Amino acid sequence: MFTVNNRLQIPREEFEFTFARSSGPGGQNVNKVNSKATLRWQPAVNKSLPPDVLERFVARYRSRITAEGDLLITSQRYRDQPSNIDDCLAKLGEMLLAVAEKPKPRRPVKMSKKAKRKRLESKRHQSAKKQGRGRFSSDE
Repeated sequence: MFTVNNRLQIPREEFEFTFARSSGPGGQNVNKVNSKATLRWQPAVNKSLPPDVLERFVARYRSRITAEGDLLITSQRYRDQPSNIDDCLAKLGEMLLAVAEKPKPRRPVKMSKKAKRKRLESKRHQSAKKQGRGRFSSDE
């Protein structure tokens, strides 16, 4: 069971990991070992997450979900598979925590009369300054 917090838990059976050779420096180890981990997870099939969290997750990370409905997360930060698997799960955990809390609705604040007057005065001053920069005619 992958536990993000006490409210968000996902069974490990929902995750599918594939491995490939990492890119970048590393000498012969890079050429021999499949240490890059790719996590594949289908959020739409998930039954363990609360529906509101799942809805916010899909809305926020729509661009990272493939046409088949899979979320792909890769990690090649470390030189061994278990560390890269843990890194993939940590990335998923951060993504889920980002959408776990319902965002507070924005309440518009009414501007005070003084602030409105000051803003308009500032705009008039700026406009007058720019009007003074106009070109002079050549007939004078």
